[in-house]
Amino acid sequence: MEFKVEGEYPVLKCIMKKGETIKTSAGAMSWMDGEGFDVEVTTGGLMKGLGRMFSGESLFFSYYTAKYDNQEIAFASSLPGKIVNISMNGKSMIGQKSAFLASEKSVEFDTVFTKKLTAGMFGGEGFILQKFSGTGELFLEADGSLFEYDLKNGESLLVDQGHVFLFEESVRYEIETVKGMKNVLFGGEGLFLVRLIGPGKVTLQSMPIASLAARIIPFVPQKSS
Repeated sequence: MEFKVEGEYPVLKCIMKKGETIKTSAGAMSWMDGEGFDVEVTTGGLMKGLGRMFSGESLFFSYYTAKYDNQEIAFASSLPGKIVNISMNGKSMIGQKSAFLASEKSVEFDTVFTKKLTAGMFGGEGFILQKFSGTGELFLEADGSLFEYDLKNGESLLVDQGHVFLFEESVRYEIETVKGMKNVLFGGEGLFLVRLIGPGKVTLQSMPIASLAARIIPFVPQKSS
């Protein structure tokens, strides 16, 4: 499979050989050659499908298999940001919910629950994350620009939860409360932050969808009563 990411608002274009397959959440395909693909829609197992729903994805996966050589299929990002390619080689990565865009079928997708109930109840991004493992090409979409940190053992970052995009499985993920009532009420950071503890690589995003929505909502016309 050949692929490229193009555009200011990025689009992933994949050129597939006969028999090659790419999978994505149902409904995520943007365009493709008209007669070039066989399509199979499946949950990949009901429990896995339900787990994907909780992480912000569709219940179903769509598998697109090229019927001929040199068939193009495209997947557009849903928000301004980046499309990230990761060549999986048996490693495991943990991503924000809704990060998944597409992958080769050899990439495994699982749902991850944070260990502490308080993380799920109050963590902003929710207590559900996405875990990616296996081999093959993986494509994720991020909100805004990306910034990478390589944390040493015991080194940590304290992050507003919406800015967490991706981290290696070796990185621990904890929720911390903002200390002090004045800070909670007037600090503008909300009640909870994420502490990411090394070792491992962490990738942060600059424009989480919740922040974007908060900026847009005041300008949305409201229906008068």
